[in-house]
Amino acid sequence: MERTGQLELQFPSAHAWPTSFAVCCHYSNAEMEGAGSSGEGELKMVERKACFKSDVWKHFGFSLKRNEKGENVTDKEKTICRHCQTVIKYKLGNTSNMRSHLFNHHPEKVREDMGSKIKPGQKTIKEVFTASLPQNSVRAQRITRCIGEYIAKDLRPFSVVDNEGFKRLVNMLEPKYKIPSRPHFSQTVLPALYKETREKVAQSLKQAECISITTDGWTSRATQSYVTITAHAMTSEWEIKAFVLQTRVLFESHTGHNIGEVLKAAVSEWELDMIYNNNHQGIAVVTDNARNMGVAVKKAGLSPHVKCFAHTLNLASQAGLKVNRVSRLLGRVRRVAAFFHRSSTATAVLTSKQQMLNLPVHKLIMDVVTRWNSSLNMIERYLEQQQAIAAALLSSEVRHNAREIDTVDPADIADAEDIVKLLTPLKKATTVLCDESRPTVSLIMPLKHMIQVSMAPCNADSNTVSQMKAAILNDLADRYQGEQAEFLYESSALDPRFRALPHLNNSERDDIFIRLKLKATQMQNQNPREEEGAASGSHKDVSGQSKTYLPQKAHAVGGVSPPSKKTALEDLFSDSFSHRDCRTPHTAQIDADIEMYRKEPSISLTACPLKWWKENAQRYPLLSTLAMSYLSVPATSVPNERVFSVAGDIVNAQRAQLLPDNVDMLIFLKKNLFLSE
Repeated sequence: MERTGQLELQFPSAHAWPTSFAVCCHYSNAEMEGAGSSGEGELKMVERKACFKSDVWKHFGFSLKRNEKGENVTDKEKTICRHCQTVIKYKLGNTSNMRSHLFNHHPEKVREDMGSKIKPGQKTIKEVFTASLPQNSVRAQRITRCIGEYIAKDLRPFSVVDNEGFKRLVNMLEPKYKIPSRPHFSQTVLPALYKETREKVAQSLKQAECISITTDGWTSRATQSYVTITAHAMTSEWEIKAFVLQTRVLFESHTGHNIGEVLKAAVSEWELDMIYNNNHQGIAVVTDNARNMGVAVKKAGLSPHVKCFAHTLNLASQAGLKVNRVSRLLGRVRRVAAFFHRSSTATAVLTSKQQMLNLPVHKLIMDVVTRWNSSLNMIERYLEQQQAIAAALLSSEVRHNAREIDTVDPADIADAEDIVKLLTPLKKATTVLCDESRPTVSLIMPLKHMIQVSMAPCNADSNTVSQMKAAILNDLADRYQGEQAEFLYESSALDPRFRALPHLNNSERDDIFIRLKLKATQMQNQNPREEEGAASGSHKDVSGQSKTYLPQKAHAVGGVSPPSKKTALEDLFSDSFSHRDCRTPHTAQIDADIEMYRKEPSISLTACPLKWWKENAQRYPLLSTLAMSYLSVPATSVPNERVFSVAGDIVNAQRAQLLPDNVDMLIFLKKNLFLSE
């Protein structure tokens, strides 16, 4: 069937349309033959001119038409597809219709063209957007570092990088990032973080005005013994910064000699002895009351040695709790609490009784024998829930299983109430040590005096209370005596909260400030060339930096360095021809400063003594340097105790085979790594 010169417009389907559509024109066979088509029905095409640069012309050409004279001429209003002979309308300079035809009907030709354009080694768009990040790229390195920080700060095992959930999370956040292997983090990433953080800690220690350390030993779940050392650095801005220096494995027994060697090695490794020589002061050490720690500190040549007040409180309280009647009472309460912890039925009955009696729905507390405050908490909780406990033990569901539990009689209840009342001051003292962000040694003697006053015998005391008071006072009597007590009293005198020292008599107070005067004088005598600078509290060193000078070994127990050696003439005639008035202008200034300081009213107990000294350092330049050296010493070794808790999370049952070096590194990073925004 022949068609007569009528154009047939065929539109592509809607889903195949690009921004424009192609208009396809099909002519009759006669017209095609008249246009010079071959016997096979194909249209004859004319090649494009060289000025047509678009790659689409590889697939199209112009058709021919007859003019009025019957000659074949190029029809520049139509192009013909080389693949399907479709005629496409063409407007000069616009190839959109032809390109749309290729995309809709010959997509394989388009892919061939795109493939031919890609140079060797060049990536496609899809490859660019799906390619993995190179491990040395900035973004990949930042992500790897963040994963390392996550492992260190959140106490995650190295195996977390192999967990399916973690891999899925990282892939969702950055599909192009490939997580490195577990050995890469344990052998490369975290050691690099450790090295970087260690350098920052070392720099902070070198810039510190005063440094003191705390140390203690502990045993891991893998039964390996460690010694942890922390440092407390006082900055020139009167701020105390705490760092964990190291956690070293101790394969030998915990003798004073062995621990002393660890302390000496730490002081040398961190160059604390150099800081000591530069700042002219001793390095104070805070430990528990164990005898081996006293030997270790002497072995390391450090001073003064301050016994942890929290540990002292624990020992004194334990002495009171070991009184026979109190010990038996604790045993009965402990068995009751253990029964309810073991039996789910008893716990459910206790809960129902608590609700029935309108009591707080609290679980009973089991104490830890080595923590006196846990025993106090156990008794307090028992007294709170005694009605619910009695009702639960008498219920039919519980009675047959609770036959071996000794009931607490009214006399025991009275003793329990007296024990809680008696131990409340010690609990408050512990709270003070915990509430203070940086408890200093200036707290020790005022707290000790407060406890001794509260433990004074009273006629109204029961026999149990009298025995407990006597045991606690007897234990405290031997603590903080002699030269160590002098150091602690001097610390309290330099704390603007306690400078009045109301628990001492006038003679004792005067002796304390006389010792402080001698130390301030000694400070000036050590720097005779900087007398003018010492009077103002500081001087400029060779580098132009402000440097505060402290009395050499001002921390040393006993306080004052030995006097200089006398000449033969002084030795012969010193008694007969000694100076009657040895006062110098500097000595007079020290006297005036101490007198003015003592007359000032004490600040609020809630105020920060370090902040007060920062604001008044210019008024008391010599006393402020002494105060800085004293108040930089912590009152407890609690920072080490907190490290034990962290170590328990690191060396757990799933990570019991951690190498000691990795334990040291992970604890160090957990405590010292600072995460920038």
